Amino acid sequence: MNDPIAAARSCDICAPHLPHGTRPVFNIHPHSRVLIIGQAPGRKVHETGIPWDDPSGKRLRTWLGVDEATFYDPEYFGILPMGFCYPGKGRSGDLPPRPECAPQWHEPLLRLMPNVQLTLLFGQYALERYLGADRRKNLTETVRNWEAYQPNYLPLPHPSPRNQIWERKNSWFGEEVLPYLQEMVSRILEK
Repeated sequence: MNDPIAAARSCDICAPHLPHGTRPVFNIHPHSRVLIIGQAPGRKVHETGIPWDDPSGKRLRTWLGVDEATFYDPEYFGILPMGFCYPGKGRSGDLPPRPECAPQWHEPLLRLMPNVQLTLLFGQYALERYLGADRRKNLTETVRNWEAYQPNYLPLPHPSPRNQIWERKNSWFGEEVLPYLQEMVSRILEK
């Protein structure tokens, strides 16, 4: 694999399982400082090819305390979902990320980003892969114990507007985790 980025961009290993076809969406650079590992692109992101180009992305940028230009500068933020292509719709939202993607592409792409100082993990699939047995019994407890995963990882809930109820029930997230996240991102990007 001479050029993992080009290979990942042209990947079609999941094509038989993707009702809308393949369109790998990720954004990395050797100078990326903060890495975002989410689930999989949604329908809108599949159509535009721009990661986090939806209401969840807008909310994420607010959480991070950055503008669009900073967020989409791959020298600042690397974006590497668990599944690079839109998996399609299920009964209660989008289907899970395809299981073939992360094992195939994460390791070679992560090696290209030696400057990552903080990895943000969004959702159960990222938590499972990167925290493994160190996860707590559920996402809420894992996020509540975020300090245990520092300095390498920061587990977070998905920034979907549908999760606003979760945020209201867990006020500690907005009081403790988001200020820490914004402070860390600000400090890392200043370097």
